[in-house]
Amino acid sequence: MTMAVRLYVYDEDQCDPKKCTGKKLIRFNLAQEIASLKRAPYGAIVLTPFSQKAVSREDRRAAEAHGIMVMDMSWNQIDTFPKLRRDLRQRSLPYMLAANPVNWGKPFKLSSVEALAASLYIMGYKEQAVQALSKFGWGEQFLKLNQEPLDRYSEVETSAEVVRIQMEYLPPERPE
Repeated sequence: MTMAVRLYVYDEDQCDPKKCTGKKLIRFNLAQEIASLKRAPYGAIVLTPFSQKAVSREDRRAAEAHGIMVMDMSWNQIDTFPKLRRDLRQRSLPYMLAANPVNWGKPFKLSSVEALAASLYIMGYKEQAVQALSKFGWGEQFLKLNQEPLDRYSEVETSAEVVRIQMEYLPPERPE
């Protein structure tokens, strides 16, 4: 059994508490709530859509030592994304489709549990990813929907390799 990675949720209270995947992970003791960004664990990996560096297997040591934190925010208010401390390792997620009921089928618009599970899967903690998703009726669908890219992302070491693979899944740019 591979070592479990500590998961953290910083909740901005922007979504419906009944649908909030971060709150549900906390209720099931699969993640710990971070009440203030000042309390984020030193050196933790923080998932942010604004990072130029994608999560990859090279983040395993940091994840094991310091954990992974998701910023639980509404995609509708992403422009209010808080400034993060420099010691936090900011990572984005490569191309995947959401399976959650709110953003089903939309690229990149993952829920908190999907983001954490994708990170775990890519870093090689597949059992922990499945465990987190198991608390949601649609959780297994996320893995099925993204099986091929997740497997490919998890087979390479570096962020650059993950980004290169991602390019194969991005739809071609349409001229305006």
